[in-house]
Amino acid sequence: MSRQVDYFFSLQSPWAYIGHQLFRELVKAYDLQVNHKPVVLIDLFSETGGLPLLKRHPARQRYRMIELQRWREKRGLKFNVQPKHWPFNARLADGVVIAAMEAGYDPEPYLRRAFPAIWEEELNLADPAVVARIADEAGLPGKALVERSGAEEISATYEQNRQDAIGADVFGSPAYVLDGEVFWGQDRLDLLEDALKSGRAPYRPQV
Repeated sequence: MSRQVDYFFSLQSPWAYIGHQLFRELVKAYDLQVNHKPVVLIDLFSETGGLPLLKRHPARQRYRMIELQRWREKRGLKFNVQPKHWPFNARLADGVVIAAMEAGYDPEPYLRRAFPAIWEEELNLADPAVVARIADEAGLPGKALVERSGAEEISATYEQNRQDAIGADVFGSPAYVLDGEVFWGQDRLDLLEDALKSGRAPYRPQV
């Protein structure tokens, strides 16, 4: 029986993009079932004590730019650390992930296309026409999914994902939750693989 990982993320997150290819390699290598849970980051930050980028101390903002360059080189990626259409409202792009799953589609082909569209091609994923085209290119019914993305039911799932994140002690993107153990950040993927490889019991907070 496949092990399950809850994958909390937003397409707005550069770190989710940076780690996505490696995460998918782990999914394939360990035959994981992925529960995709797009989440609105600004609300998650406010609930868990985080700050939006522009409200962080300038030293933290400068360090983030250095880290992006480091991880770009480490992962062998080619992307813009300040893409033209970022930040953007990710509700539409994230909502298409939820709409795709609701319709019985695997959202991975869309994610594989959407992440580089933001960070490499500098496309505007707040534009419905752009998102529909990206979904079409991924083999999904783009127009229908974009239209469905705005539905109340999709918004309700988006909010439930946020509640699930808070309940799981998730406070940022990406977060990978294996058997209740949170691995926060794409730089924790090695630790996630260690846990998968060893089959150990999940670590719990010591209280």
